[in-house]
Amino acid sequence: MTVNWREIIYMGLIILLVAMVALVLLMTVMEMPIYGEVTNPSNNYVMRRYIDMGIKESGGYNYVTNIVLDYRGYDTLLETTVIFTGVMAIMVLWGVQK
Repeated sequence: MTVNWREIIYMGLIILLVAMVALVLLMTVMEMPIYGEVTNPSNNYVMRRYIDMGIKESGGYNYVTNIVLDYRGYDTLLETTVIFTGVMAIMVLWGVQK
């Protein structure tokens, strides 16, 4: 019985890579702030500005609509562009016809 050292080294490198990615993800999760604290980065000045200046800056009376269409409009447009481009690339690669 012969031992294929290439396969053993290949599997060892794959296991090492997966372990390193898992370690990085675990360390990232451990550094996240506790959910619900007032001092979290998600509870910063942006939320207060949306509430205080939203009606003046965008002209609408609905806060959700103001944020989605005025403040986050370019972000939403680019997200839909990326999704559309991805779908078109898949259709081209698969050769989808009418």
